[in-house]
Amino acid sequence: MPAPGASPVREPHLVDMVIFRENTEDIYAGLEVPSGSPEAARLIELLHDAFGWEIRADAGVGIKPVSKFGSQRLQRAALNYAVRRGRKRVHWVHKGNIMKFTEGAFRGWGYELVREEFADVAVAWEDCGGDAGDKILVQDTIADIALQQVLTRPASFDVIATMNLNGDYISDALAAQVGGIGIAPGANINYVTGHGVFEATHGTAPRYAGQDKVNPSSVLLSGALMFEHLGWQGAADDIIAAVEATIGDGIVTYDFARLTEGATEVKCSEFAAAIIDRL
Repeated sequence: MPAPGASPVREPHLVDMVIFRENTEDIYAGLEVPSGSPEAARLIELLHDAFGWEIRADAGVGIKPVSKFGSQRLQRAALNYAVRRGRKRVHWVHKGNIMKFTEGAFRGWGYELVREEFADVAVAWEDCGGDAGDKILVQDTIADIALQQVLTRPASFDVIATMNLNGDYISDALAAQVGGIGIAPGANINYVTGHGVFEATHGTAPRYAGQDKVNPSSVLLSGALMFEHLGWQGAADDIIAAVEATIGDGIVTYDFARLTEGATEVKCSEFAAAIIDRL
């Protein structure tokens, strides 16, 4: 196991996508008022008086903040990750063709960041015509097209950086390709301070509590992400290899068993024991 701070690069799988999802802004910021409330009536009136916007009186209203600071903090993290890991492509995924001043701004700020801070290691598609040489190629894709192409052309993607709602959709779409959210790891990381929280993409599953049934891979692989973040790449690689070997031998929990012909369905604890045997 390498010492903390060491960061050898693990060879990526045939298709190995990483999503950076901003999680403090966008419509997930919780800035909304319910239909029929005094707050909604006041906000609708304000928007009409200030901007001439016609909003139905019975509408609930939400505010979608997307800042340059929040966008570039996320984009910087994605680019730095791509540099450290030897990745070749970074995509800004957005709906800027419709939401020009929020998601469109996200796209523009991303390219601005590439030119101002990463010009020695990355280049925008529009600045090189797609020929990035030995640099990281940075391009953008409209969100609905991205949701199609991560399914039909996954090898075209490497590192994705996007906003909160888009990231929610895309992460589940990608998880579906490898068996479901039971195997999708997640992390909430502040790359400025180094603090991080590592957890299953899907969160908890209370209805399955005490049944010794649920696939623990998402939690285990989130732990591997934690070791990677700490610089303990060897530990992360061992966990990943053991999970892969167990699934490769057809030993799986119920969610994978129903998708895999000839698989041996086991309990959560039995799956964990099989992984330990392969460490």
